[in-house]
Amino acid sequence: MKAARRRSRPRPWNDPQKQAVCAVLGLTVAALAFGETIVWAAFYYSFPALLLRWGEVEGWGKPFLTASFAGAIILSALTAPLAGRLIDRGRGPLLMTLGAATGAILLLLLAEVESPFHFALVWLGLGVVMAGTLYEPCFALMTRALGKDARRAITHVTLVAGLAGTLAFPLIHVVAEAGDWRLACRTTALLVFFGGLPLLWFGSVRLERQARQDARHTAAPRPSRGASPPSLQGVWKRETFWRLTMGFALLGSVHSLMMNHLLPILDAARLSEAMAVFAAAAVGPMQVVGRLGILGVERHVTSRWIAFSACIAVGLAALCLLGTHFWPVLVILFVLLEGSGYGTISIMRPVMLRESLGDANFGAISGRMARVYTLGVALAPFLGSLIWTVGGYDLVLILMTALAGLALTSFAGISERPWGPSNEPRSPGQEEHSNSS
Repeated sequence: MKAARRRSRPRPWNDPQKQAVCAVLGLTVAALAFGETIVWAAFYYSFPALLLRWGEVEGWGKPFLTASFAGAIILSALTAPLAGRLIDRGRGPLLMTLGAATGAILLLLLAEVESPFHFALVWLGLGVVMAGTLYEPCFALMTRALGKDARRAITHVTLVAGLAGTLAFPLIHVVAEAGDWRLACRTTALLVFFGGLPLLWFGSVRLERQARQDARHTAAPRPSRGASPPSLQGVWKRETFWRLTMGFALLGSVHSLMMNHLLPILDAARLSEAMAVFAAAAVGPMQVVGRLGILGVERHVTSRWIAFSACIAVGLAALCLLGTHFWPVLVILFVLLEGSGYGTISIMRPVMLRESLGDANFGAISGRMARVYTLGVALAPFLGSLIWTVGGYDLVLILMTALAGLALTSFAGISERPWGPSNEPRSPGQEEHSNSS
């Protein structure tokens, strides 16, 4: 019987047309994966990689520096819904390409600034660029083009782009040591212009072409089973939306605070600069390990349990950093827990959102979730600097552990859904019934 069923299954690899489609999509996803790696390294990870140097060379205070970065991320959050609407209207390729080009120019300008005012101004511009180039617009475009098949494509992108920190920290450290921080900014700008920009253009244009071809062959978008999709206004009233949003925002805040202050935290624990840079760079590969791990268990556990595991791992990682004052070897356990735990979150965000609310208006709804998530990511490093002035990094790390626990309680109220290829999002009526039961 089993052998007969196996023989009767369609074999897409024997279908030349499907082989061609898979090859095109594989090339498209690869281009976006490497493009995202470059823009994440340049636009986001360049800040924590250069934080200590700006303080030492320019004499700018840590609260000012982290406030500048916070302003950038807040502006990114405020413009994320607009980016989502542009993607829903088919303007994703233009958004991502112009964003990458603008970001490269701003990094060149950053290398020329002399005053704190101009430094902050450039970072505000980079905040707008992030809204149109990082994971959120990329995954929204993938969901628009691929629907439920976007899950595996998103996973593949994050497997590669998870190494952005591994690229940024050593590269910027080596270039800044050979020259200065300004040379490091110019180097990342050129990397974006000649690497990230053409890759994002190539991948996004192909995805949008796929989305339009599918739209021509589909009479109307199919909503979740048996009910109309949530409206943009109605989504604000959905408990599941807010539980997802707050859970991811809390975890994102902890990770942002942890990574932006990681070098100063390890410096306060009297670890060498080389060890601190190695630890920061090693988080990326461990994120890839975490993402590979969920590929092996995707058919056996629910999204909620994967989110639980991430919360526990991130909380324990903060405690490991707290313990490095006494046992420096705990930095290795920190890298394992933080990387593998938080690495799953970039996949779970779009997957759990689609499971709960479906495909309709996905870009705009994802942008609204990103607004809250990104606000937390933005404010966390700055607030961490203020808390550090009061109680040092010990207090900061204790609060990180508490926030990871709050994220876990937020996810606990979400109904379980199997996380697999056959899973379809349930209707709003079904979801509310399951939450009340």
